[in-house]
Amino acid sequence: MKTGTLITLAIYFIGMLGIGLFAWKKSTETSEGYLLAGRGLSPMVASLSAGASDMSGWLLLGLPGALYLAGLSQAWIGIGLFVGAFVNWVVVAPRLREQSERYNNSLTIPEFLANRFPESAVMLRVVSALVIVVFFTVYTASGMVGGGKLFETAFAGLLPNAAMSDYQMGIWITALVVLTYTMIGGFLAVSLTDFVQGVIMMLALIVMPLVVMFGPGGSGGDSLGQVPVPGFLSLTHGLTILGFISAITWGLGYFGQPHIIVRFMALRSTKDVPAARRIGMSWMFVCLLGSIGVGIAGRAYAQRNGLVLDDPETIFIMLADLLFNPLITGFLYAALLAAIMSTISSQLLVSSSSLTEDFYRLFLRRNASEREAVNVGRVSVALVALAGILIARNPSSGVLDLVSHAWAGFGAAFGPLILLALTWKRMTGAGAVAGLVTGAVVVAGWIALGWDQHLPGMSAGLYEIVPGFITAWIAIVVVSGMTRSQPRVALS
Repeated sequence: MKTGTLITLAIYFIGMLGIGLFAWKKSTETSEGYLLAGRGLSPMVASLSAGASDMSGWLLLGLPGALYLAGLSQAWIGIGLFVGAFVNWVVVAPRLREQSERYNNSLTIPEFLANRFPESAVMLRVVSALVIVVFFTVYTASGMVGGGKLFETAFAGLLPNAAMSDYQMGIWITALVVLTYTMIGGFLAVSLTDFVQGVIMMLALIVMPLVVMFGPGGSGGDSLGQVPVPGFLSLTHGLTILGFISAITWGLGYFGQPHIIVRFMALRSTKDVPAARRIGMSWMFVCLLGSIGVGIAGRAYAQRNGLVLDDPETIFIMLADLLFNPLITGFLYAALLAAIMSTISSQLLVSSSSLTEDFYRLFLRRNASEREAVNVGRVSVALVALAGILIARNPSSGVLDLVSHAWAGFGAAFGPLILLALTWKRMTGAGAVAGLVTGAVVVAGWIALGWDQHLPGMSAGLYEIVPGFITAWIAIVVVSGMTRSQPRVALS
């Protein structure tokens, strides 16, 4: 490993830990400070924090890998996500910011749902918290896999006599750095580090495709048409109806991602939403375009220069190592770690908040002090991280596969629930519980039956978020209609 790369990474790690210490002094005295940064995020920080925590390692590993293998038709995932994110900012963001504060200053998504539907408060808090902890453990594991793959590919042999493999070492280093600043600084540390990491990710995704195409060995993009994959540059070649639906419906997941929509709750005010939306969507457009460019241009570069890549999800790592000065390579590796760690930290904090507010304070210590609750939250962060490390032990795990399952689980369980809770005054608590359970169960069952890969009698599968989202929506409407005698709630 080149010294310059290690120096850059060391500076990055120290910077993240420094932000954690800064946040520790600012907003960890109360649960609201630790879990929502006192509802004081600026539009710039909130939007980039939402984006960075959203994109995770799949932006620099999973999506480029899919494009590297199959071509531009895989870009429909990114298109679906962009549309979904925009609708999320327009529909969910302003309503959730206003209503979460109005309903007894709710600090977590389960707490908001319980305050919105008091007749089913306990059931909603428990079930939603269980869904959050289970799916986020899997989601966190995807980030650990990304860290493991980085160290396995880029840092191979750095410590040849170590007791663990390069992959395992990558998992532990990634986890320990994230754990440290998250446990110390809480939501403010996570949001500020996300902001910095979002800037790093954007810069890397601007630079990388340009250098790959126009730098040495890149041929200015002329080799894009030489890739021996039929329809490599076509958005529609080989795309079936099921494949198109499965790709474009990734956007449905946005409405139910607790680690993203909690940023809306932390904004300074509803008036900041339009500015945050403009910043966040601009950032997302640039990053998705860059990620698509890495996969497409990376495959052309590999073809032109006779490079063989065993794992397509490591194309970003390979290009960073081959094409850049060691100091810049370290910056690009930091961008990948930024994508991974920004998401892990957000997921750990949301899981921790559910364990603390929706289990510990609800069942074990109702009168727990603010300091005690913050400390329990820190312990919960560590427990969820350890569970994620255990799941990520298999180096053959696919980042995109793990992310897709967790994304679908949240999108189906919480998506219809959040949308209707914010916009439909005739929804009831029983309907909310029915939708939450139905979405989670259908997604889990769909995956267990393998129908996400192959539907019965067909060669292709359907992304599990589609049946999960539809059945959850139907369950909410039907059950709410059957229990409509309960008190209605006025919505803004």
